[in-house]
Amino acid sequence: MMWSNFFMQEEDRRRAAVGRRRVQGQQNFGLTSEREGKIKLVLLLVTVGATLAVLSVGTEFWVELNTYKANGSAVCDAAHLGLWKVCTKRLWQADVPAGRETCGPAELPGEANCTYFKFFTTGENARIFQRTTKKEVNLAAAAIAVLGLAVMALGCLCIIMVLSKGAEFLLRVGAVCFGLSGLLLFVSLEVFRHSVQALLQEVSPEPPPAPSLTYEYSWSLGCGVGAGLILLLGGGCFLLLTLPSWPWGSLCLKRGHSAA
Repeated sequence: MMWSNFFMQEEDRRRAAVGRRRVQGQQNFGLTSEREGKIKLVLLLVTVGATLAVLSVGTEFWVELNTYKANGSAVCDAAHLGLWKVCTKRLWQADVPAGRETCGPAELPGEANCTYFKFFTTGENARIFQRTTKKEVNLAAAAIAVLGLAVMALGCLCIIMVLSKGAEFLLRVGAVCFGLSGLLLFVSLEVFRHSVQALLQEVSPEPPPAPSLTYEYSWSLGCGVGAGLILLLGGGCFLLLTLPSWPWGSLCLKRGHSAA
């Protein structure tokens, strides 16, 4: 009887020790509700940036090319293009705002003709208003933008694994991915800007003569700029969440003692 009681007490102590170790492991490796709330808040911010990035890359309103209205005709030509597609539009000059010297904006109703760039399939350059694109630059801009979206998707997957599986080591990986995707978007925007400059300079000598053009960047490019900034900000916030909290606490305590 004495030995049975002894073994039962030992078994109870062993189970209690296992339970304490399990609780300690959950406290050490699990996410606290406060930390999880911060991660979800930054993830919401990054989701806005991701939405803007997809909207920017998928639409063709990066830049508008406009001819001048003073052409002796009741219509004028305009075009807008993005990474994948170009649309030319013939607009009625009566619909163009009175104080505007050039045709546009491209959102006005008119006869539109949209085509995808052929340098993704056959390798041919596109001709827009007697000007020729430089396919190498356009291809580079599109490839960098797609790479940025892929890295952004990888960052989202890392943060989802942190929230669902508690793999906090992936938080730093996700932060790097979001920061890198923001930088890649900015590089793509800069390369696209160079492609626009190259397009305006590549004037064809063949008749009819090339019309004078002006250009203005449109809302798709603005979405890209906003997405890059938000993704960089989100990556920085995730990186701050990976830092240990004790240096900040000791710094605050030192400041409190010096003020006292």
